[in-house]
Amino acid sequence: MAAPRSTRRRKAGRRADMSLLGGIRPPITVLSVLLLALAGFTAVTLGSVREGRLPAAVLTSQQHFAEDGAVALRASLDESVTDLDRAAALFSTGKPVPPDAVLDKIGSVYQKWRGTAVVEISSGRLLAARGENLPLTAIDRTRLAGEGGLAPRMVKLSNGETRLLTLSLLSFKDQPQQLLVASSSLRFPGISLGNFRAIAVVGSDGTVLSNDGIPEPEMVLTDLQRADVKRDTKQLRSFAKTAAKRTKANPLTTKEPGSGGFPGVSGSLTGGEWGGERAAAGYARLAGPEPGVGTSATSLELTVVAMVNVAQNPARTSDAFAGLVLAGALLLVGALVVALLVGTVQRPLITLFLESRRLTRGDLTRPVSVPRGSEAARIAAALERLRGQLADQDAPPPAPSGRRKRRTGARTLLALCGILLLAWCVPLGLLVNRAGADVVVPQQLVNDQRERTDTLNDRIRRALNEGQADLQSVASLMGDDTPRQHMTAVLERTARQHLRYDSLYVLDAGGKVLAQAGGAPQATGAKGPRKEPIALHEGGNEPVVVATAQLPGDSGSAVVGELRIDFLNSLLKRPGLGEIRVVDSQHRVIASNNGYRAFEKLGDERLDALVEGSALKVGMAPRPGSVLYRSGGDHVIAAAAPFVGGGAAKPLDWTVVSWQSAKGLAIHEYSLQNRTVLAGLLGFAVGAACLGWLQIIVVAPLRELARRAEALADGDRRTVLYPRNHDEVGAVTRSLEIIRQQLQQQRKQAGGRASAPAGRN
Repeated sequence: MAAPRSTRRRKAGRRADMSLLGGIRPPITVLSVLLLALAGFTAVTLGSVREGRLPAAVLTSQQHFAEDGAVALRASLDESVTDLDRAAALFSTGKPVPPDAVLDKIGSVYQKWRGTAVVEISSGRLLAARGENLPLTAIDRTRLAGEGGLAPRMVKLSNGETRLLTLSLLSFKDQPQQLLVASSSLRFPGISLGNFRAIAVVGSDGTVLSNDGIPEPEMVLTDLQRADVKRDTKQLRSFAKTAAKRTKANPLTTKEPGSGGFPGVSGSLTGGEWGGERAAAGYARLAGPEPGVGTSATSLELTVVAMVNVAQNPARTSDAFAGLVLAGALLLVGALVVALLVGTVQRPLITLFLESRRLTRGDLTRPVSVPRGSEAARIAAALERLRGQLADQDAPPPAPSGRRKRRTGARTLLALCGILLLAWCVPLGLLVNRAGADVVVPQQLVNDQRERTDTLNDRIRRALNEGQADLQSVASLMGDDTPRQHMTAVLERTARQHLRYDSLYVLDAGGKVLAQAGGAPQATGAKGPRKEPIALHEGGNEPVVVATAQLPGDSGSAVVGELRIDFLNSLLKRPGLGEIRVVDSQHRVIASNNGYRAFEKLGDERLDALVEGSALKVGMAPRPGSVLYRSGGDHVIAAAAPFVGGGAAKPLDWTVVSWQSAKGLAIHEYSLQNRTVLAGLLGFAVGAACLGWLQIIVVAPLRELARRAEALADGDRRTVLYPRNHDEVGAVTRSLEIIRQQLQQQRKQAGGRASAPAGRN
């Protein structure tokens, strides 16, 4: 028994729905959902951009400041351990040296230790001492041979100060083993604090071991100042307790995946408010130069806390109504686009699918409904002509039709939808919420740029001085009668211990290389060693920093070390400072944290003027400077710090310059602008993805199908129609193929009937 017609239609509808899973409905549905989500994102994000009394950029800057302090302290402590170990190893390789001579030579080369001593390990007898008295009783001589027995350790003196003891062994032939001990305070080397800033070293239990920037209460002049000191001291201790707890976390859990910068745990804190100012602090735990790599300094479990009082600004928030207006406009545009796609593409295509299925089932009584415009109308018109051909079996094959009326195609409709979406996206990216010249850049950011640049400048100067001091230590153990093999061994050991050198060699007065380790020398010359302790060689394609230390005696020979320029570049890799350059007195670039050409100019008159302003003036010493450049909507924070202080590197007359655009900082106006641009880009991406999906999956095959359907209606019975996809367009294609086969069969039957009477005659 045949099923009722209504049942057959419902089954056909279900089969049609099953074929639509990969057709026109998914991209339109996805477009609707994404536009609705984007409208919600726009309303929430653009209406909730808030800036507290302390901008996020200021807190991030304090975090970077603490990270700089942690990097400087870790490098200083590790350098002290390496220098003492290397000095002890150099002494141990030669003839026995009296303990007093050992300490005198170390003191003449390095001025970093507060006290040094040599102790006989077996008896505990003090053989020699220099500087302050050392707490030698804190050293357990019976455990020196075990694992970690020579690791640096912290001890507390009777006056409450903390000292770091660094240990190394002196081993001379046929003499009892001796212990070389050096003490240093946990002070920051060359940290530029500026005004009203304090920085402290904190132990693992939250105890402040040392601090800079806060004077003792008895040193201040007035009761009000004394009260301020006590308040700041209390606030610093509170920050220290909190930072010590937070830095115990695993660094991998406190950093976003893929984020660079400081490899350890760091963050920022806010404290109490006094007189319109609020205390802000950054903290950072000492971490190795690479993630997961521990050093002697990191084993001490120290944390750096930097605190400053910042003037508060009025809290600001974005206009929630503006976000709602933009979201409402997107909903209106999205509804119009979806309605246009559904009414002009989706419904006509589904109608075509049903009509083509009807014709293949032999229902030729009703004419094919022809939608308005686009390729669907062309296909429907062809189906109507094919219906007539199937109904009139005796009709001859139709002649190809002439020029047809041009209709608005689906591509034009997609382009119109894209224009509607662009009308919402483009203003968001170019016009709405643009940060102009009235952007408020906190003065604290300008100050921090200056102080951090000055700290980086001191770090580079100290690194050069340390390199020259290492060469002095090596040279003190050599002489004219030193065998060449011994010279080479000492140079190779130094090159392995200090990766800052590209080449190490001993040069005689005539410029002849007596011993060499590392790469080939580039700055030997023909006049012998240079007289300057540190100089810049410009003979090659890149700058070469040459450090020289004269050998004892009057021979004129010297130990020369050529420092790798990549070593200087690596020191400049600091987050939150933007572009960093080291320039010489002629403003030529020597080193950089990004790509550069050697000896190229800065190329910016404003930066040149800043470098000149920070240089030596009449009656004034060189000092760092910073400035905020305003140029239209672009605000640039720049700072310059010249080499100051003593040491072999001072005559180089170099300057460290840094600058960065305020657009990359977490400032209210820029945050609102960035979120607005992001919303516009997301809208563009959503429109391009979904409309492109429609073009590739539906519109392009539909245009091809319209051409094939018209050719079939014009009499092309040979071209086989293959569906591209199993969707609505593919279903219509299969129906047209069935119709083509039916027409072929009908033609054969008509030809057979025409030839049958002639055969009987």
